This record gives sequence, structure tokens and C-alpha cells, in this order.
Amino acid sequence: MSGPNPGASAPPPHVAVITLVAGRHRHLALQQSALARADRRPDSYVVATMDDPAAGAIAAGGSPAATVVPVAVPLPGRLPLAAARNAGARRALALGADVLVFLDVDCVPGRESVGRYAEAAADGLLLCGTVAYLPPPPAGGYRLARLPELAAPHPGRPAPRPGRLLRGGDPDLFWSLSFALTAATWRRIGGFCEEYTGYGGEDTDFARLAHRAGVDLYWLGGAPAYHQHHPVEDPPVGHLDDILRNGAVFRRRWGWWPMEGWLRAFARRGLVRFDPATGAWEATHAAARP
Repeated sequence: MSGPNPGASAPPPHVAVITLVAGRHRHLALQQSALARADRRPDSYVVATMDDPAAGAIAAGGSPAATVVPVAVPLPGRLPLAAARNAGARRALALGADVLVFLDVDCVPGRESVGRYAEAAADGLLLCGTVAYLPPPPAGGYRLARLPELAAPHPGRPAPRPGRLLRGGDPDLFWSLSFALTAATWRRIGGFCEEYTGYGGEDTDFARLAHRAGVDLYWLGGAPAYHQHHPVEDPPVGHLDDILRNGAVFRRRWGWWPMEGWLRAFARRGLVRFDPATGAWEATHAAARP
């Protein structure tokens, strides 16, 4: 039996791309098409479907064929985003993943993005690539090759040049649209807190957990994601209840309120008020909906 070859190079890491879906089937299909054309295709594509078996059929039947993880929605209208990310990660790890790349279903990775994440991933780092918000699609839909021409990276986050890493990122600027980390780092952080359901707060909590675990946030150049257009509210009044509930969970865990920009925008509309006696934001009668 021959012994180990000290000159042999290490095998490439097993990279899993993980996404969550509830509706937005066209967005899912375009993301999958982009992964099929990537310079470095993922070794595993894990799609966590939240009460959406039709999305599972799309993902499993496309290329790269997805491993589908069904996740129940225990309360109507309150998607378990944190729990679904954890479920997707568990499946990816069971498949042998060394690097976990999380993409929102709205996000289309650039041709080089999976490979760049795989190249830069190292234990103790939380990597965030750039995200560009696309305009509404032209007639016939988006063309993958044209996406870089349609939008620049979001100005609210650092955007290093391709090939560059920017260390010392503010954990409060972390967003879960597009990020990556090693399997060991995921285990070190412990995953997302599943007390959060519905919209908002779970990604800021995750970044806090990472910071507490000694994991540094790095902004990564050359790993772009292109966020497909869909209608949004600003401020997101339809998610007011989620934001108050999840904000209270965050405050209990970390001692301060996240999403204050939205809370103050709600306050200007008379929908919420801050109670200085309790330090809590609460809905007003004007926020009551029939």
C-alpha cells in the first residue's frame, strides 16, 4: 500500500448553494439557470420549500437538480425563514458540504460568484458578496449575460473590486441575501435563531451571533448577486406586525431595537409609538387592520 503523497494538492471543497422559496417560481428558475452556467457549478443545490411543493418540483426537475427540503409553515403568513435556512444547512452538511453559500431566491449569482466564494472561504470568516437591485425585467425577461449592465452594487454596502477582500465589516450591515461560510464556521456560530418568524430581524441576529463567536465579517469582491425586481413597500407596512414582534425578540436577546429606520418611518405615519417607560415600540390604534 502506498503512503500519502506530500506533493498532492488538496481536493476542491464541496460547495453547497442553499436557497429558500415560497412562491416566486420564475425567480427560482432563473437562479437555477445561472447556477447551471456558472464557471464553478455547486456540488449540491439545496432548496428549502416553505409549504410550496410546486417549487420543489421545479427545483428537482431543473439543472443543477436540487435536493429539496420541505419546511412546514406553522402559522399562516409567517414564513419560518430562520428555520428554513437551518434546515437547508443541515441537509447540505449531510451531503458533505465544506462551504455553504446562501442565496435568497430573488438573487441570481454572477457567473464567477460560486467559485469566488469557494476560493475565499476560510474558517472564522463570514463572507458577503455585492448585491445589485435590478430594474423591472424587459420584455422577454432578464438575460443572464446582460445583468451586470443593468444595475450597480447597492450603495448602502461596501463593494470591493473583484479579487479583493475588505475585512472588519460592521455586523449590523450584514444581510442574508448572499453570503457564504465554511461548514466549521457555521457550526461555530450555531445557525439562525428560530424564534424569528416572518419578516425581519433574523439576519441581524445571525450577524450578532457570528460576532460573539469571534467570526469576522468580510466584504468580498467578485461574487456578485443580482436581485430580481419585485414590488416592495417602503416602509414595509404590510410587515409591521412581524417587525414589532421580531424586533422585541431581538431586543430581549441583545438589548436594543433593530430596524429602527423602519420603526421611525412607521411612527411618522402614526402607526407605532415608542414608550420610554418600557423602552418598547408598540402599535397604535391607527395600525389596527380589520
